[in-house]
Parts: sequence; C-alpha cells; structure tokens
Amino acid sequence: MSDTDCLFCKFVSGELNADIVYETDKVIAFRDINPQAPTHVLIVPRKHIASINDLTDSDREEIGNLYLAAKEVAKEAGFSEDGYRVVMNCNAAAGQTVFHVHLHLLGGRTFSWPPG
Repeated sequence: MSDTDCLFCKFVSGELNADIVYETDKVIAFRDINPQAPTHVLIVPRKHIASINDLTDSDREEIGNLYLAAKEVAKEAGFSEDGYRVVMNCNAAAGQTVFHVHLHLLGGRTFSWPPG
C-alpha cells in the first residue's frame, strides 16, 4: 500500500533516490537530508501509514520492525553500546513534516534531556 503523493513512498518504490543505509522486505532506512546528529537516519515501513494516529492492531509488526532496524543500524554505525536516540513524531505540532510513519535514529553524540 502506498500514497502516490508521499515522498517516503517514492523512496520505498525507487521512484526517487535516497541515501539508503539499510533495507529489508519490511523497512528502508536512509540518511536524513537535515541531520540533527552526526548520524541521523530515518527508518520507514514499506507500508504507507500516515501517522501514529493511523496505526491499527495489524500494524504492530510494522512498528516493531522499525525498532529492530534501528538496533541494526546503530550497531553497524558503531554506537549501539554508547547509546542513541530514537524518536517518532506524530502530526505537525510535534514536528512531523512527512506524513508516513518514520522513526528517527540519532547517534554519534551525547544527547540531553529533555529534548526541545
């Protein structure tokens, strides 16, 4: 399932190029074009889901796959033991700008709490 106007669906389909760092039959992970850390990767399900609010019970595995991919990307990048941050925004007030569920993986520096 995809949305023909969705930027991330175009990355998933190969219609547009992305700097892909990891992919499976369920997810793709690519570098963010506006990185907020030395490593900033977006992890996207191949299935189009607009936001967290659009999740259904049948999407549990889709979301779990994002976190499993984050673990692998962090390990490959070499900072899994030091630590990293994963963030998922929901809707515009939280900073979601592309309406296709995605997990931000940030690493390679120390993070403070609370975030902005």
